[in-house]
Amino acid sequence: MAIFEVTENDRRIYETELKDFLPDKILDVHTHVWLESLTVPESEEKVKRTVTWPSLVARDNSLEDLQETYRLMFPGKDVSALMFTSSVHSIESGRANNVYVSEASRRSGWPALYYSHPTQSPDEVEKMIRDGGFVGIKSYLSLAPEYIPENEIRIYDFFPKEQLKRMDELGAVVMLHIPRKGRLKDPVNLEQILEIKAAYPNMRLIIAHVGRAYTREDVGNAFTDYLYKVPDLMYDFTANCCEYAITEVIRHAGPKHVMFGTDMPILRMRTHRIEENGTYINLVPPGLYGDPSQDPHLREVSEAEGKKITFFAYEELLAFKRACKTLNMTRQDVSDMMYGNAKELIDGARRSIYGG
Repeated sequence: MAIFEVTENDRRIYETELKDFLPDKILDVHTHVWLESLTVPESEEKVKRTVTWPSLVARDNSLEDLQETYRLMFPGKDVSALMFTSSVHSIESGRANNVYVSEASRRSGWPALYYSHPTQSPDEVEKMIRDGGFVGIKSYLSLAPEYIPENEIRIYDFFPKEQLKRMDELGAVVMLHIPRKGRLKDPVNLEQILEIKAAYPNMRLIIAHVGRAYTREDVGNAFTDYLYKVPDLMYDFTANCCEYAITEVIRHAGPKHVMFGTDMPILRMRTHRIEENGTYINLVPPGLYGDPSQDPHLREVSEAEGKKITFFAYEELLAFKRACKTLNMTRQDVSDMMYGNAKELIDGARRSIYGG
């Protein structure tokens, strides 16, 4: 039995809108792989720092589930992933799932990131990377000390400078999910990104989700006033359906600095995303994800409208396709953003860390 249904509407969208647009080889640069059986529940304070709707899509995501997801969603395509775990809130609680991701990487041949904790020493993080065959690190704002109010969290609170310095020495990948309500346009985030790039130029820094710019308002003056100063910065447009944000990051960073990602298993979700009052709303079929009042980003539609809603992943790619059309991107540009850029980045990190 398939892990989720692919409807006739899904097949129509893929066959008519996406299949010929997408290259034959795809590298999803942003995926979560973990097992519920290995996961320790998060503390109440750390749960407050995260949105709840992603947890409604899947209880976990094994390597086999991820591979099956790609087979169902992207028939005829050769899809691989850069993987890391999820739901880490302490070194000990994350250990088992980090080991699982390492094993999944060895079994599949797909690259992986170590999910680091800010209390770890640089030596410990490097040892975990080398022992597990990882190409870099991922962390999350919820790992910042609990005494720091959510709206005051800064990048260094979950990626301390000592760790970043070691990643720079290794030439490792760092996947950065920026904090703060202002998202990409937040001046503290932007100044720290510039500072990090200046201090650690050899680190392969990725700004995830186009800096969480999920609406037009989230972009602000980030590219025009700040990020043009760091032209070698890399971005992924993971879980982002904002055509404006995707267009602007490609326009300003260029197609050699943008990468595709899905945040799987989250993008298995059926949703149509809209912008409303400066925030995003996920429109979902009725009854599919429980009580929509549990999260302000969820809203149910009618049963008839719900039947027209396809996968979040397809919605993201359709927005990307429109952005590419606006900017007259070539097939090579699309291939670079869907595969080549991530492959080059990961291969470079692997050579830098392990030699050869």
